[in-house]
Amino acid sequence: MTNPTFIPYRPGRVPQPEVIERAQWFFDLMEGRRSVRMFSADPVPREAIEQAIATASTAPSGAHRQPWTFVLIGDHDLKRQIREAAEEEERTNYQGGRLPDDWLEALRPLGTDWHKEFLETVPWIVVLFEQRYGVDPAGNRLKHFYVKESVGIACGMFIAAIHQMGLATLTHTPSPMAFLTKLLGRPENERPFAMLPIGYPADDCLVPDITRKPLDDVVIRFLGT
Repeated sequence: MTNPTFIPYRPGRVPQPEVIERAQWFFDLMEGRRSVRMFSADPVPREAIEQAIATASTAPSGAHRQPWTFVLIGDHDLKRQIREAAEEEERTNYQGGRLPDDWLEALRPLGTDWHKEFLETVPWIVVLFEQRYGVDPAGNRLKHFYVKESVGIACGMFIAAIHQMGLATLTHTPSPMAFLTKLLGRPENERPFAMLPIGYPADDCLVPDITRKPLDDVVIRFLGT
């Protein structure tokens, strides 16, 4: 067994007043984030999306196994195939009885349906796969730990990075998503986690008029003296 290796970690300490200022700045930025379904076709540099993937890949993960694969898609024909397959599944969800009535009722205020034209409009689609297990250079199976938790954190960091650039995205999870594994030629150890179309919001973009729960509704405090 290899002994662990440690290196110094000495990030610059931020003064307390600036800590609060930074916290407020980041909240204001992210509070303005919305899930978008109306995108512009304007181009976005590939390097920007790859940098967001690199940022997401700094996420913590169980035993540092980094159990994620990001697939970046800009090819129009492939985006069309993804749209057609996603709409086929979503049509069954919305109109074929796959989604229960309470789920459809919960979705009603958001105005969503099976139409997914934006999957062809956007310049980029990123499909995030979770690696159920790894494969070492010799082809042996490598156990991964806390896969969904790890990939979920990476997904959140990716969304934050995209929003920080002034771009928009949507965590689209058509169910089932096995068609993505087939279309993108992914191995059996990978499973689709989320599909994220990325671009600028359309000039006439509309989003649901929603609010977030206030802080007091989502935090329980146990404060010392």
